[in-house]
Amino acid sequence: MNLTAEETPLHQPPTAPDSLPQVTLVIVPRERFSYARQSLESIYAHTKIPFKLVYVDGNSPASLKHYLEEQAQRHQFKLLRTDYYLYPNQARNLGLQWVDTPYLVFVDNDVIVSPGWLEALVECAEETDAAVVGPLMCQHEPIHQEVHFAGGDSHVWVDKNGRRRLREKMYNQGKQVADIRNRLQRMPTELAEFHCVLVRRSIFDTIGQLDEALLNTKEHLDFCMTVREAGASVYFEPESLVTYVPGPPQNWSDVHYYMLRWSDAWTLASLHRLRDKWQLAEDGYFQAKYKKLGWRRYMSLIQPLANRLTFNVGSNFIARAIAKLEHGLNRYLTYSHARRRMHFTKSNS
Repeated sequence: MNLTAEETPLHQPPTAPDSLPQVTLVIVPRERFSYARQSLESIYAHTKIPFKLVYVDGNSPASLKHYLEEQAQRHQFKLLRTDYYLYPNQARNLGLQWVDTPYLVFVDNDVIVSPGWLEALVECAEETDAAVVGPLMCQHEPIHQEVHFAGGDSHVWVDKNGRRRLREKMYNQGKQVADIRNRLQRMPTELAEFHCVLVRRSIFDTIGQLDEALLNTKEHLDFCMTVREAGASVYFEPESLVTYVPGPPQNWSDVHYYMLRWSDAWTLASLHRLRDKWQLAEDGYFQAKYKKLGWRRYMSLIQPLANRLTFNVGSNFIARAIAKLEHGLNRYLTYSHARRRMHFTKSNS
């Protein structure tokens, strides 16, 4: 693996001599790089308890690479970089290797936190003995207003024909935080998302590392079901408020990674892995996912391009024509990434 690491101490804000960090933040790429600065700055602005930080930089563009190098020196955190793009669980496992605290928090690089966010997660884990704690997760800008996720369901059930099927549900998505937050309370749940999630480090001694065969989707379902299958608990903590900010690539340097991150090949491989691992029937749940292959690329890249070409009037014909070309390009990008990764693996073996 072509991996470089800044040989700097892990970050610890000024504290009393007997106060040591109990948690390590592991920041990984999600789908673009253009929001990474805002995310990192929010963490340093709103995290007051001691923490360590491991930043996994999967082939970011030069401007962000230099920025992260400067921040690693300034804040004294561990910076890990690869010269190829990473699968999400691959990036998380790289960061996990450097964690030596009782807790870690996986954080995507497009997440904005709020004051007290980390204290609330740790407090919940301490008081409930939870292995996994998820915050009240919001989505979009303006931040901290629209709910993305407030706990959920994730389990296998058996229908009357004996088929194993998957139940997945996210609670309160799309509702306004102001309308429901006073009704939310800490509770056991079946699901937390990797946008931001606290994990007890010792759970990995039981379940092993994250499944890297889940390349780009549903890895949070697999993780939470595995944790619960091992007899550990997952909790939802509404006192911790964070927002993930999805969006189309803002710079040309985002486009390649975004297209690869949501490629048809990675999505199909992930769905097939989930199906086979949990011995699930290929029912309507999976059929619906197959029909929507590439929907993120279509909405974020193809449809906006078609609108620009037709002066914002929009044209489904133009969009479909672009989509056919894009699918070929997407297959090429996936193939090229596999070859590039194989090259680095062989050269570092």
